[in-house]
Amino acid sequence: MTKYVFVTGGVVSSLGKGIAAASLGAILESRGIKVTHLKLDPYINVDPGTMSPFQHGEVFVTEDGAETDLDLGHYERFTSAKMGKRNNFTTGQIYESVIKKERRGEYLGKTVQVIPHITDEIKLYLKRGAEGSDVAIVEVGGTVGDIESLPFLEAIRQMGLEEGRQSSCFIHLTLLPYIPTAGELKTKPTQHSVKELREIGIQPDILLCRADRSVPADERRKIALFCNVMPEAVIECLDADSIYRIPGMLHDQMLDEIVCHKLGILARAADLSIWERLLDALNNPKHNLNIAFVGKYVDLTESYKSLIEALNHAGMHTLSKVNIHYLDSEDIEKNGCGALKAMDAILVPGGFGRRGTEGKIAAIRYARENKVPYLGICLGMQLAVVEFARDVAGMNGAHSTEFDKHTDYPVIGLITEWLDASGKVETRGEDSDLGGSMRLGGQVCNLTDGTLARDIYGKPEITERHRHRYEVNNTLLAKLEEQGLRVAGRAPGTDLCEMIELPTEGPNAHPWFVGCQFHPEFTSNPRNGHPLFTAFVKAALAHQQAG
Repeated sequence: MTKYVFVTGGVVSSLGKGIAAASLGAILESRGIKVTHLKLDPYINVDPGTMSPFQHGEVFVTEDGAETDLDLGHYERFTSAKMGKRNNFTTGQIYESVIKKERRGEYLGKTVQVIPHITDEIKLYLKRGAEGSDVAIVEVGGTVGDIESLPFLEAIRQMGLEEGRQSSCFIHLTLLPYIPTAGELKTKPTQHSVKELREIGIQPDILLCRADRSVPADERRKIALFCNVMPEAVIECLDADSIYRIPGMLHDQMLDEIVCHKLGILARAADLSIWERLLDALNNPKHNLNIAFVGKYVDLTESYKSLIEALNHAGMHTLSKVNIHYLDSEDIEKNGCGALKAMDAILVPGGFGRRGTEGKIAAIRYARENKVPYLGICLGMQLAVVEFARDVAGMNGAHSTEFDKHTDYPVIGLITEWLDASGKVETRGEDSDLGGSMRLGGQVCNLTDGTLARDIYGKPEITERHRHRYEVNNTLLAKLEEQGLRVAGRAPGTDLCEMIELPTEGPNAHPWFVGCQFHPEFTSNPRNGHPLFTAFVKAALAHQQAG
């Protein structure tokens, strides 16, 4: 029977519940325990797919096409568990499900209430998401005391009683602020947070205390006494220079041992040697690289969380320190590409909306003309096609119909916009809903023999995750290919363009210029890296060494 670890947070948000939960998952998995993760988000949105990156950060896409919270990316990076639609749900989804049941008459005319109907639905979702695992680590979003979180907290309180004493463990992450004028860490916020949690019927078994300095033994004993936990269950979570240091930090304080004891699990000793090797590579790089990251959310690195981590993974696997320089594409529009001259490689990520697109196109042109390694992801690939069409293929004014509905050369567009002379749709993507909705989740791509992409992946067929509506226009692609653009990957059945590159020989030769319609960052992890990012970093090294 699946056992549960519930992770809550207090005092303030953004303390790192997701990293703590993922790190615990990594340690338990190293002990031979099969883990899965669930994230409960208290907002009313059905999913984060339409939420602004400025507010919510990255939308992580799972293999089965769910648009989820970015913490699911951490879960997949730290463990071998694959996340899906069942692993993340929101208040909006719960209420939507209950209301549909009420409309169908499933409650037999009863008054529908938060308790028991909403809480029962939450428990149903939790048990469904936990199926097949030994331990399900459940992160409750928000902080204790938020009105939005109350139904989730009540549901996990009930599960703690229903599942039995050895089937659930409650971990509470809280803040110990340091007051410089007093010269000490303050425990009162933690005490109040636990008091709030206990008032709703949840007694934490373990406290994770976020702090910027070591927690003295006296303070730990004080916290244990006033919060009614064992002293050894008060665990410090100090600021770290790398998130991949956290599993070892928590293991050294016996977090996994305490959890296994609480859950009655007998398991082998933890083996964190792989994390030790990764940290050694991270701490002892042989190379130093500068990579330009040209986007429009450059002040909010959470918006590109998976992408940044994928570059860090590639750095570990090439013994390189990857220095990411976040360049605002609107600044490039105003001031030109001077900031790119010191870069060893250039990356343009995905995105939505017209703002900053011309700056991204200018950066792509700089990379192509100056033979700087280039990787374009999603919109970054589409704009590379636009730039090539304009500046190489002579298609003046070429653009994506997302940004210019009246362009003479719609090299990027919705599938419904590719019409033949009779007005019928010439090509249709299987999951595009006639271009009206996104292609989401894992999609197969066939790689073309003799291409750089085929060499990078080392196999003819790959599966990568998508999140986009617009596609390269198949009706104009042949003209671009005539001018030297190489289609390196296509979707089977629909023949949609999934990867492009420039040849390494010939009139438009470039040492390393690759674009992909999918998001390879979603499948990168620190243990294995990702072949595309590793190849990109190696190309940056070659460019640097060539002078």
